[in-house]
Amino acid sequence: MREDKTSIPAECWRAIIECDEAYDGVFFYGVQTTGIFCRPSCKSKAPNQENVRIFKNASAALQEQFRPCKRCKPDALLLPAEEWIGQIAKWIDQHYSQTLTLSMLAEAFHGSPFYLQRLFKQLKGLSPAEYLQQVRLKQAMNQLEETEQSIALISSNVGFSSTPYFITLFKRTFGCTPSAYRKLAHNKKVEE
Repeated sequence: MREDKTSIPAECWRAIIECDEAYDGVFFYGVQTTGIFCRPSCKSKAPNQENVRIFKNASAALQEQFRPCKRCKPDALLLPAEEWIGQIAKWIDQHYSQTLTLSMLAEAFHGSPFYLQRLFKQLKGLSPAEYLQQVRLKQAMNQLEETEQSIALISSNVGFSSTPYFITLFKRTFGCTPSAYRKLAHNKKVEE
């Protein structure tokens, strides 16, 4: 079976959405939005068809920088825990402004929420939610230093759905409100 970057044969798509084990080893599919590849029988949520690429074997998927699914383990390849958690952290770093939950991360990276939570905390020292908050707060600090946007807009820009929660969390973490931090940062720039 040849790799096709533009369209998916109907037979392959049907095998993917029906999780048909009969096609395991016949082809693999990669999901461009997550960078993960799977067996046709993988029980993960069916991807959007426009995000799918078909590969004749696991090696072809690996050459295209796709990572093996932790759930279906295509071609029995295992991704080391550190690398898997590193990829999830990098993904959070890039998508921090979106609504992210443990279940969404587990689904996107083909693992169980419990295992992801436990392993993430073990390797990073924080839960995925705590890590996400840290990333959002760091981005908020950057925006407070570099822009004149309102606190509410910055809160929304970095992914907080509630401005009062953002202000409370910021103050608890840094010992001052976002407004006070902005004033301190601007005064420091003026002094330099």
